Amino acid sequence: MSSAAALPDVIRDIERVDPDVVRQAGSFASSILADVAGRRGALHGRIAPLARSMRFAGTAITVEVRPGDNLMIHAAMAIAKPGDVIVVDGKGDLSSALMGEIMSQQCVALGIAAVVIDGAVRDVTAICELGFPMFAAGLNPNGPTKFVPGRLNHPISIGGVTVCPGDLVVGDADGVTVVERDKAASLLPLAAEKVAAETRRIADIRSRKALAPAWLDGALRAAGVLKAGESL
Repeated sequence: MSSAAALPDVIRDIERVDPDVVRQAGSFASSILADVAGRRGALHGRIAPLARSMRFAGTAITVEVRPGDNLMIHAAMAIAKPGDVIVVDGKGDLSSALMGEIMSQQCVALGIAAVVIDGAVRDVTAICELGFPMFAAGLNPNGPTKFVPGRLNHPISIGGVTVCPGDLVVGDADGVTVVERDKAASLLPLAAEKVAAETRRIADIRSRKALAPAWLDGALRAAGVLKAGESL
């Protein structure tokens, strides 16, 4: 029997991103982190915040459920620590909600930073009034069942991205970006440089100093749109 086969369905202890790294990452937009991560790590756009004002940064508690059953989300909430983000592979199923107001209230009381679900939720007005960062693929009034087994803190696939327990997760109005735990700290200075460069670019646009990006002609020549030595 392989070691992977011997892993329990529920893994309680995981290694998390350093809290200071999470705090610093939370100051950057999800798009900035996705850019400096190599334009990767962003979940499919179907997974969106219930309100555009919602934003978060935290470490992933990964959950795999069967469509329409939230038993393992309750288990995840029971083992989560303050600052964790519950990330749920709900198989993209929108036939019933996996979470609503009561569980969101519980998450707030537990100090859970956010929930990200590739599935449906409900009680959207109450959750928005609560201000709890809830990112989901859709809405449905139907309630879930609570008796199908699943797994906690195993690697999952959600929104086209592999998420491992303890990874950095950042979300805002644009969506959710996931960064591998071991890479998170190294991306912070790159993110700061990216923000500074974009700030300069916007200033040059506003002042009309540079209305077209400096790289445009070179990229067009490399693509064969312009001939060598030709410019727009």
